[in-house]
Amino acid sequence: MSTPNFKRTKFACYAAYFTMSSIFCLPPLLFMTLQDTYDISYTLLGTLVLTNFCTQLTVDLIFTLFSKKFNVKKVVRIMPLITSAGLFIYALFPMLLPDLAYVGLLIGTVIFSVAAGLSEVLLSPMIAAIPSDNPQRDMSFLHSLYAFGVFTVAVLTTLFFALFSTEKWMYLTMFFALLPIIPAVLFMISPIPDMDQSEVVAHAGSSRKRTIGIALCVACIFFGSCAENAMSNWVSSYMENALHIEKAIGDILGMAMFAILLGLTRMGYAKFGKNICRMLLIGMIGATVCYLVAGLSISVIPAFIACILTGMFTAMLWPGTLIMMEEKIPGVGVAAYALMAAGGDLGASVAPQLVGIVVDAVTPGKLAANLSTTLGLSVEQIGLKAGMLVTALFPLIGIAIVLTCMHYFKRNPSDKTDA
Repeated sequence: MSTPNFKRTKFACYAAYFTMSSIFCLPPLLFMTLQDTYDISYTLLGTLVLTNFCTQLTVDLIFTLFSKKFNVKKVVRIMPLITSAGLFIYALFPMLLPDLAYVGLLIGTVIFSVAAGLSEVLLSPMIAAIPSDNPQRDMSFLHSLYAFGVFTVAVLTTLFFALFSTEKWMYLTMFFALLPIIPAVLFMISPIPDMDQSEVVAHAGSSRKRTIGIALCVACIFFGSCAENAMSNWVSSYMENALHIEKAIGDILGMAMFAILLGLTRMGYAKFGKNICRMLLIGMIGATVCYLVAGLSISVIPAFIACILTGMFTAMLWPGTLIMMEEKIPGVGVAAYALMAAGGDLGASVAPQLVGIVVDAVTPGKLAANLSTTLGLSVEQIGLKAGMLVTALFPLIGIAIVLTCMHYFKRNPSDKTDA
């Protein structure tokens, strides 16, 4: 029996991950447009992000506990079509029923978030299951495509709004809804590799050290995801409202440059990288500094640079933790990847929502009014900067988590951890 050729399958995974970026990137780019058009508060905008990642988290947990109940190959093939359905509802519902716009945005978010959760759970272990001379390179390249997808979405969105105005945002969304059909077709005509669907609890029961190792990796990906997604979800609004940079420039030089640094760093690690634990430590330290500068700097330029550099420092925090898990805890299956995705999605839901809550809580307060007078900033700027300062706590705690991981895995190398 001949060995299947997985080249097209690998390309389908890459295409799916690339197109998935529209789910994460497009809604934040539309935040100010949605706020102005439908009078949606910062907290409700943050709730859309929270809904996105809580839905993904639910999918992750279901796969963690019941991975054997699913026909993974069928799920993979319909996954991109679910993405399309959600984006179409996200675009059409507010256009057809503007009085219920937020309801439509919420329903669309839930649907395409299911697909995003499935992507996080299945694409990484699928890439890991495909025979390769350099699996770390393939994993890092997969996650770099998400970053380049974010860049593409940011640029196309900026160009579209420059040509057709923000009022036509729903047509742009429908365009992005068509893109996942490409990986859907590719998955339909490609072989799907067999993936280990054994449950985490089965492994955990066999080794206390293995359980602790997975728990540390989940904690690491949680705080790393907080650091990455707080900025990626709010950088466009922060550039526009806190730094008073024109939206088109802020999206291109803000979110797009953030994404480019995210992608280039992942590509760089794929080609030259080693010692992933040290890379994670540097990323957490750098992200902490960037958030502190963005939150404390009154000058536009340092805050602007800090926002962009966050992309470089947070680039490997999610995929790097997956690589660390693969290196230090051999033989993990779909359920373990699902648990890791759950940790990442929980972080990606908590941090952006927290930023929105902090902004809405700080802006109307007396402290913001006093600081506004003293510093010459608006109360909204003070609120957004407060959100950045609070977010700095996540990578700061992440530093301690990574140091704990390094100490633990040094004392319990893979041959012992796997015992």
